[in-house]
Amino acid sequence: MDRNPRGDKLQPGPADSAADQWIRVLAHRQKDAPATVASVIERFDAAGVTPNQVASHLEDGGDRLYAAASSGGADWAVEFGGERAVALLAAEVSTLMSHLVARAASVRSVCIGALLDEYSAVTVASAIGVARQKVYELARPSVDPDYLTTTPWRNHE
Repeated sequence: MDRNPRGDKLQPGPADSAADQWIRVLAHRQKDAPATVASVIERFDAAGVTPNQVASHLEDGGDRLYAAASSGGADWAVEFGGERAVALLAAEVSTLMSHLVARAASVRSVCIGALLDEYSAVTVASAIGVARQKVYELARPSVDPDYLTTTPWRNHE
């Protein structure tokens, strides 16, 4: 599959097969075992949730789900397919956010490793606001290539 980082969109197009759509929408699960991803897809299918719906909620970071849940309305989940669908959607938003947190930590690790080449651990710790002992723990000088290259909500030009 060819990638076009400035033109790729994680939201599926109408011509894609269902499997292609799920692969694109669940790109943040690339480190998960294929059986794990397959069971996630099965649960979404069983709840009547489509790849487009998942992509939509990943794009807004769960904003609409949160707004509806916090509204206090009696049947707020119906609009999104019911409580089961909402639980699955919210879990997927959480999974994406966990992936992005790990990606950011990877970037930070590379920077800390580079800083340690020039400065003492005490200086680096003070500059980034962590304990000296934590600096060595945080320094891992490589970015994992299995992280998403773009976020679902970002339109790269």
